[in-house]
Amino acid sequence: MTAAMPAALDTIEPVSEPAVFRKIAWRLMPLIMVCYLFAFFDRINISFAKFQLQSDLGFSNTAYGLGASLFVVGYVIFEVPSNLLLYRVGARRWIARIMISWGLATAAMMFIASEWHFYTLRFLIGAMEAGFAPGILYYLTLWFPASHRGRITSLLFVASAFSGIFGAPVAGLILTALNGVAGLAGWQWLFLAGGLPCLLLGGLVLSRFDDRVSDARWLTEAEKALVASRIAQANRGIGDHSLLGALRSPGFLTIGLIYFLLQVGSYGLNFWGPDLIKTASGASTGIVGVLAAIPYICGAISMVVIGRFSDASGERPKFVAGLAVAAAIGFFAAGLFDRQIVPLMLALALLGAGIVASIPTFWTLPPKLVTGVGAAGGIALINTLGQFGGIVSPVMVGWIKDLTGSTTPALYLIGTVCLIAALLALFALPTSLRRNDRAA
Repeated sequence: MTAAMPAALDTIEPVSEPAVFRKIAWRLMPLIMVCYLFAFFDRINISFAKFQLQSDLGFSNTAYGLGASLFVVGYVIFEVPSNLLLYRVGARRWIARIMISWGLATAAMMFIASEWHFYTLRFLIGAMEAGFAPGILYYLTLWFPASHRGRITSLLFVASAFSGIFGAPVAGLILTALNGVAGLAGWQWLFLAGGLPCLLLGGLVLSRFDDRVSDARWLTEAEKALVASRIAQANRGIGDHSLLGALRSPGFLTIGLIYFLLQVGSYGLNFWGPDLIKTASGASTGIVGVLAAIPYICGAISMVVIGRFSDASGERPKFVAGLAVAAAIGFFAAGLFDRQIVPLMLALALLGAGIVASIPTFWTLPPKLVTGVGAAGGIALINTLGQFGGIVSPVMVGWIKDLTGSTTPALYLIGTVCLIAALLALFALPTSLRRNDRAA
């Protein structure tokens, strides 16, 4: 079968590889990016609701940090099973299910009245969303070969940056303009606005996605053959494709550790960025929302630029390490200037450019190890290992702030964690992950 593919390309019609992958990107990526935007917003909207929520319900910083982390607990428990089910039933139906169920759970946050309501729903949202991000990442490996994945993965994660860019000011507007409307607090409107659109997006996923390249009626036979050929070439030489084989692959647990360390940094920015800005500036909720968008703007620019450079060079670990170092410098500077708004914003801008862009660059690494069910389960397992950073980071920062009255020691600690991630990316990865995957 594999040997016949090039002949099929010659006998049916000539096709342009860049044009084919642009066509696929335009078909899939806009909807994927909007879905991911809402997924990321539903993760971070709790940080914007923090001030009103704590004021109305009397939650401590520790209770807030625990509730924020319980999302990740639910996510971690159901992550691998969710992605294995996605492999079995198909991405189209499973991703649609995820969108609809987490949208309903997010909207239900408007009804919380106690800490236990808060904890239960945060856990449930994590459980319902489990498998979404690794499911999308696995799905993209079915449509794009390694040499295109830097740009495509960056496009996916640009949505998370846009969630911060637009989500922050929109959240601030909702919290202020809708506070008290129809007898609901601003934070209740915020959760409703984050949840209900996901129901519509779930329906669009059902109508727009195809499970496999061979199912895509919007591609010609020559285009399907070209995509299949390029992906087969990119996957040649990759080892055992089972989940157990993924666990045994050299470097698998190392990249899981790197992702954990990067996520400690990412969640540090997501959950405590607005709090740092509020403390340093004393500004209103709306102004804090606008300022909180700046790190994500820098992250979006960095992702697009780095995605192109990493595809052009094919040296993925070096880019992961460089971005982690930039994030570390940003965390150290944020701790140093945590009471001075102008230098703090410069530090957060550098932090955003580093930590936000490091995530999509990192996700070009796992497909070098596994394919098939091993990729579906393996990507989910790496994401699960990484998500423990989302448990550690909010609780750690909240506990340190309650204990010391300052976030500075926690920021220095997170900066050190990012430096360790950079060292692992440079010196601890096996040859299979350091090989150059630049397009010929």
